[in-house]
Amino acid sequence: MIRLSEIERIFPVGGETVHALSDVNFTVSKGEYVAIMGPSGSGKSTLLNIIGLLDRPDKGVYSLEGLDTTELTDDQQASVRRNKIGFVFQFFHLIPRLSAAENVELPMILAGTDPAERKSRVLEALSSYGLSERMKHRPDQLSGGQRQRVAIARATIMRPDIVLADEPTGNLDRSSGTEVIQILENLNDNGITLMMVTHDPDLGKRASRRVRLVDGRISADTGSP
Repeated sequence: MIRLSEIERIFPVGGETVHALSDVNFTVSKGEYVAIMGPSGSGKSTLLNIIGLLDRPDKGVYSLEGLDTTELTDDQQASVRRNKIGFVFQFFHLIPRLSAAENVELPMILAGTDPAERKSRVLEALSSYGLSERMKHRPDQLSGGQRQRVAIARATIMRPDIVLADEPTGNLDRSSGTEVIQILENLNDNGITLMMVTHDPDLGKRASRRVRLVDGRISADTGSP
């Protein structure tokens, strides 16, 4: 499903060149649950951004379901991203002035989904995450756990094949974090490929596969690739 071949990502910092990713090669099969781990600055988020088509590699090929994404235009990448990939971030990235329902609805508006279908799918999604009583609340009126559940609903409203989670529990207390992880794992149990960046070794152990990055390179790949 996901194939990265000789991926490199380089950033200029001051007068120097930093290799955020160097010669990264690995594949992810449909339905896998992969934890991406490693110290700060090891390239975890950069890797996730490339897989999520939020960034492009400077070298190498990223193939998604047989499609060479590195050859796509920005608009073509945006279309693939909208229809196949959902994102869950540490800081939620909800739009402050929009209600929970409006935040979840936004990807469908951008995709041109029929308004009646949008409303029914938003109601179904928020109800399934225990947020039916919070649909009209803005993000600043929600707890951290509730905001992350809204973010997950938004990430999955387009029914993606892949969910990418970047430190999804990093801003939550333990109870809320456990709840969020269980929601993500339930998505994986239902066939969605789940890739999660985490510093937490306990969360990493929950994944069926762990990919460890050090200085932009894969230093270990354990589990069932």
